[in-house]
Amino acid sequence: MQSDRIRFQSYKDKVISAQEAALFFKDKMTIGTSGFTKAGDSKAVLPAFAARAKSETIGITLITGASLGHTTDADLANNNALYKRMPFQVDATLRKKINEGKVLFIDQHLSETAELLENKHLPKIDIAVIEATYIDENGNVIPTTSVGNSATFAHAANKIIIEINTSIPLEFKGIHDIYISKSYPNREVLNITAADERIGTDYITIDPNKVIGIVFTEIPDSPAQVTAIDPKTAAIANHLLAFFENEIKERRLTKSLMPLQAGIGKVANAVMSGFAKGNFENLVMYSEVLQDSTFELIDSGKLDFASASSITVSENCYKHILNNFEMYKDKILLRPQTISNSAEVIRRLGVIAINTAIEFDIYGNVNSTHISGTKMMNGIGGSGDFARNAYLSIFVTQSSSKECNAISHVLPMVSHVDHTEHDVDILITEQGIADLRGLAPRERAKVIIENCTHPDYKEELSDYFNRACLRGGHTPHLLEEAFKLHSRYIETGSMKQNCLVEIG
Repeated sequence: MQSDRIRFQSYKDKVISAQEAALFFKDKMTIGTSGFTKAGDSKAVLPAFAARAKSETIGITLITGASLGHTTDADLANNNALYKRMPFQVDATLRKKINEGKVLFIDQHLSETAELLENKHLPKIDIAVIEATYIDENGNVIPTTSVGNSATFAHAANKIIIEINTSIPLEFKGIHDIYISKSYPNREVLNITAADERIGTDYITIDPNKVIGIVFTEIPDSPAQVTAIDPKTAAIANHLLAFFENEIKERRLTKSLMPLQAGIGKVANAVMSGFAKGNFENLVMYSEVLQDSTFELIDSGKLDFASASSITVSENCYKHILNNFEMYKDKILLRPQTISNSAEVIRRLGVIAINTAIEFDIYGNVNSTHISGTKMMNGIGGSGDFARNAYLSIFVTQSSSKECNAISHVLPMVSHVDHTEHDVDILITEQGIADLRGLAPRERAKVIIENCTHPDYKEELSDYFNRACLRGGHTPHLLEEAFKLHSRYIETGSMKQNCLVEIG
């Protein structure tokens, strides 16, 4: 087994345990690890370090591609092993520590972390931990189910630890396209004019002198949790598919649409799955994550090719992929997130971006990260990379949530702005669609209130807007009332007027 996985002679005597590898970490170090949306992450060294921190006062700054899988982030947070974390996370335990101020969190556009490292705007990486399928005869690393920031970490770090994951088939070689841009001011064009075009290699080149240890593991990625489509999700998906069908009818799009990007979650999966039933053909994806719906679309014959930075699927879907890998191998490509999320490429390809909002306001500003303006949820992820540069920028959310529709997700003013009105074209809730293209702020407000707001809140939002218009302004607001619904929820447990909910 070891000879299949370590084919570079100089590395054969560098095999160590995860516990030995974790001893290389020193207090206040900056560590960069592979991992993007729970895929291809460190499953041995980081957990071993978390266990070490349980009995030792030590902490690190941890930089990844995106979220980690299993309980790694939670274990690190619970054992006070993190001083600072970036650029994205989805773990409830870590989230609590962040919102308590016990772990500092830097929320970044996923395209920018590697750029900031290369340009020396962030501390230098002391140690990079990179998951690999195997190491080839020349010492190159063949990645696993994600690329993320791994290539940049390996390039920028002082030292490297390689985790070889024997649960990943050797046949994974060939599905990666690794490319690191030159430093400024000598940056070259990213010559990608179609989702299936390659510009790099199928391996990560590393300096053998940096490698201080190789750790073996056979732990698979955390499976994605696929939840059943509920009535609201189904309604949102149906509205979006009807929108695309109308765009085809109006000859603004063809049946192949444009390259698709979809965020993580049940809404995205529902929308993407819906394309299998619609009048679409020869679809392609240029996205961040390949989910269950990606492979369903390939199976249906609707999707020709999918480019992303990771594969994050359910356990059943993963088994299906491995059992039919030859069928998928020439239809998927995994790239560094600086390429999958590149503004240049997104704009050139004309990507249609579909992302999820926590809330949006009557003028089209979107909050996708903070609850009540202060508490971090997960992070902006790649939504901003795509929204700012998309052919069409679409955001979806439910119009209301909680018992008795206690929370409206359409508000006079968002409590935190991630995506301004300038980056948003289409808003969709289960109530309907607000097409904001070509509309001024006062026009947008009317369309959003009429089409996207839950009936329980429509009258109050209309009243707010009408009274704000009397006061005047290009974007009319009553600043003393703009956050009244948020304040009411904090005070009473509901955003509704004259409603008191027991706050537990």
